[in-house]
Amino acid sequence: MNAAPLLIVIGYVWPEPNSSAAGSRMLSLLKLYLAQGWRVMFASAAEQGPHRYPLSALGISEHKIALNDSSFEYWLASVNPQAVMFDRFMLEEQFGWRVEQACPQALRILDMEDCHALRDARQRCFNAKVPVDAQALNSELAMREIAAIYRCDITLVISEFEMQLLQQHYQLPASLLCYCPFLLDQPTAESALSYAQRQHFIAIGNFRHAPNWQAVLWLKQQIWPLIRSQLPQAQLHIYGAYPPPKATALHNERDGFCIKGWAEDAIKVLQQARVCLAPLAYGAGLKGKLLDAMRCGTPNVTTRIGAEGMQLEHQAWGGAIADTAEGIADAAVQLYQQHELWQQAQQHGYQLVQQKFALQQHQARIWQQLTQTAAALAEHRQHNFTGLMLRHHAYRSTKFMGQWIEAKTRLAALTQPD
Repeated sequence: MNAAPLLIVIGYVWPEPNSSAAGSRMLSLLKLYLAQGWRVMFASAAEQGPHRYPLSALGISEHKIALNDSSFEYWLASVNPQAVMFDRFMLEEQFGWRVEQACPQALRILDMEDCHALRDARQRCFNAKVPVDAQALNSELAMREIAAIYRCDITLVISEFEMQLLQQHYQLPASLLCYCPFLLDQPTAESALSYAQRQHFIAIGNFRHAPNWQAVLWLKQQIWPLIRSQLPQAQLHIYGAYPPPKATALHNERDGFCIKGWAEDAIKVLQQARVCLAPLAYGAGLKGKLLDAMRCGTPNVTTRIGAEGMQLEHQAWGGAIADTAEGIADAAVQLYQQHELWQQAQQHGYQLVQQKFALQQHQARIWQQLTQTAAALAEHRQHNFTGLMLRHHAYRSTKFMGQWIEAKTRLAALTQPD
């Protein structure tokens, strides 16, 4: 009896679903393959953090790999996977040529997480106080990311907005892209607390993610004082993994601005809050915090960038959308004080999550595209001439660089005194 096919995931970090939306998304992709009867191995060169998910509980084996080391190719050839998934384009840059060398017939999948080029352009333009234009989008980072997409057989794109951007601005062919948003097997949380049972505001997000830190600063400096002046008894509880000293220094009980740090159970703290605040001035992808808030029946106030790719056409948002400190504060106070408005927003959030992110809405379509691409892989690659060309040139340069670093490291080890 033949063994089940094998997927190797090369991870940027070990999945931490309770720390970031990226961790939750990765876990859903692993489960997608497991549900189809595949074996899954997760490999990473990153250090294993205290909040990482126990992958062995899902039957997923773990493997520690090294950067710039040919041991990776020997290991990969020995396990002989049918598919390899790169977690972010930087991993394709680092390991792509080694994967092609060790198992050329394996389907190469890139999971973007979000469009790094878009997030970077927005952050730079935000800091410079200028609008995002074509020049900002056509950065060196964009060239690297788009090249990685071309070199892979198929790329998982989390947002419909980014699907449009990749095809219209960067002129990528649709055959290389697969729309793959958050995939929820349980779209809404059970037994949500009522309006009367909830109190205070909440903001949540990994402090290592620059858009989240900027949101905390905006809340502290402009938005929260406006809310607090109208609701002097309310508090804002800010949760997130890895809070730096500059974040904990903002904690002020007297003003109701409370830095809580790591949340052992993000769903539980979201369920207890009355309103979620996510004033994101820049960013990309889909916002897991807003998805979790709506699943928990917690109305939210966010920006157009926060809601990007998450809205349903001609359907109300699960809260309010505003782009100024005054607009965000006014919407937050109204949701907090008006029971009927709060309940309407809660129902809109439930509907949005159910209709846009339920696993059964997407699973068959995503799997069909993955399997069809794998079944006609040779033809698929021949139709992607740009990818062939980029692999020919880029893999040689990264290959020689990687081999040079490996040789240099070994030489240094040999010449070290005893």
